[in-house]
Amino acid sequence: MTRDSESGLPIEPVYGPEVLAGWDPVVALGEPGGYPFTRGVYRSMYTGRPWTMRQYAGFGTAAESNARYRQLIANGTMGLSVAFDLPTQMGHDSDAPLAHGEVGKVGVAVDSVEDMRVLFGGIPLDQVSTSMTINAPAAILLLLYQLVAEEQGIPAGALTGTIQNDVLKEYIARGTYIFPPKPSLRLIADIFAYCRAEIPKWNTISISGYHMAEAGASPAQEIAFTLADGIEYVRTAIAAGMDVDDFAPRLSFFFVARTTFLEEVAKFRAARRIWARVMREEFGAKNPKSWMLRFHTQTAGVQLTAQQPEVNLVRVAVQGLAAVMGGTQSLHTNSFDEAIALPTDKSARLALRTQQVLAYETDVTATVDPFAGSYVVEKLTDDVEKATVDLMARVEELGGAVAAIEKGFQKQEIERNAYRIALETDAGERVVVGVNRFKLDEEEPYEPLRVDPAIEAQQAQRLAALRADRDQQAVDAALATLQKAAQGTDNVLYPMKEALRLRATVGEVCNALREVWGTYVPADAF
Repeated sequence: MTRDSESGLPIEPVYGPEVLAGWDPVVALGEPGGYPFTRGVYRSMYTGRPWTMRQYAGFGTAAESNARYRQLIANGTMGLSVAFDLPTQMGHDSDAPLAHGEVGKVGVAVDSVEDMRVLFGGIPLDQVSTSMTINAPAAILLLLYQLVAEEQGIPAGALTGTIQNDVLKEYIARGTYIFPPKPSLRLIADIFAYCRAEIPKWNTISISGYHMAEAGASPAQEIAFTLADGIEYVRTAIAAGMDVDDFAPRLSFFFVARTTFLEEVAKFRAARRIWARVMREEFGAKNPKSWMLRFHTQTAGVQLTAQQPEVNLVRVAVQGLAAVMGGTQSLHTNSFDEAIALPTDKSARLALRTQQVLAYETDVTATVDPFAGSYVVEKLTDDVEKATVDLMARVEELGGAVAAIEKGFQKQEIERNAYRIALETDAGERVVVGVNRFKLDEEEPYEPLRVDPAIEAQQAQRLAALRADRDQQAVDAALATLQKAAQGTDNVLYPMKEALRLRATVGEVCNALREVWGTYVPADAF
């Protein structure tokens, strides 16, 4: 009996050589590390070294998060991944009225260079790779990181990591936007140019499908809308006068890994193939590194359940394996208790141990792309690619990613798919273990990690002390210089860095730009 995949594509009970009739492995696959990168972006993949093991963490104060980072590093984490609280993500200081009740809740509160200094205290920034999940104020957090590195005596050229910096997906699926699309894209182009000159090893954007998937996107929708956003960013940078090969090698992507193992593997392989073709054929990139789709993966938070939370350990292991078999460059495995609250120390360690078991106790790192030539995976890869390309063509017909966002296309498509999933789950057609089948009469008690509500008052006190101690006249002048750059065409990151060095806050910098660029209000808000 034929089943449908998450993208609505048929999965047959049996596949044979007939599905690959006329299929040319040289064209479809190439060699590992070679165009079109179906088999992976590096020749040796994990046979040389495993993927980078990141753990996404951040909560409460900078001091509390710093303690968690140190623990993760001691347990073998290769890279840090910073979660910021909602006020920071939205460009508000912890003492702003809009921040009330949210300080430190879903990530760490960072208001100024002083918080960033504490956050990375005792961590040598030239020896770790740091990913920061921050979008609208991404430039600010990157510059704060650079300032702290300079205080440690580390040159910017030695820094490695990624800022998410993908504001288009915020308009589609997540909502932590600040400015309208046009100035947001201008800011992203300024980041590209600044990093090329000042922080050359930094990945300037992580174009994200993860949050679209969390909102309900199918695998095909996830990569179609993500790659369409990527195309928009490339066009923006070229329009700003940059050569494609000057910035494209520093682009990276961020995807989800679901429990639907086979389609997820196919999805990652299809995404690499599509991006390679777009970059080489549409944009004329000459550098093979510009053709490579390098990506980070996070296991699917949306599939975790508060019911029987220990079952999430199994889900995360399957999802992590899908990411690895799909050829990810770095991976975050969710903690089993994240559907309930912030992860405890123990659950975060177990999530990391899951990756370590995959890397060191299995044989999946012994060979490159184990599924190459598999009837089902190659057929699914072709099917996902076709569905993705068709969706990308619809975005283009609407005028590109921004025009489609303004028309609500991506959001409506994702919401339609999310509704389908909800109906199937409610009807029992889609099995969720512990939720609609295999339930317990009574759940076992679980004590979650809780954030101290006193953090908000503590952050407000820190801000008051900072403002009393700094040279306010110098800060005001620096913010005025930033606004002048924002009104014109100068790169805004240089005056922004000076304002932050003088201890301007995240909220003050964002407010200065709000006065020039305005704020985004979605069309369906009226």
